[in-house]
Amino acid sequence: MRFPNKELIENLRKRYPAGARVVLDQMDDPQAPPIGTMGTVEGVDDIGSIMVAWDNGGSLSVVYGEDSCHVVKEG
Repeated sequence: MRFPNKELIENLRKRYPAGARVVLDQMDDPQAPPIGTMGTVEGVDDIGSIMVAWDNGGSLSVVYGEDSCHVVKEG
């Protein structure tokens, strides 16, 4: 797994600001919420993972380069 550089981290933070609403597209984890689950972005960490509070109560992060989600409403 390659870690993103500082510029990419800043771009991810602009694209996924805290408070934005997202929908899960894909997550490779047996504990993942179902595809299509909505959540609220809490932030982007220093390795590019999008920290999400999922509406189903979960809190697994969307891992950069492995998982995916998309913004449905700006925060």
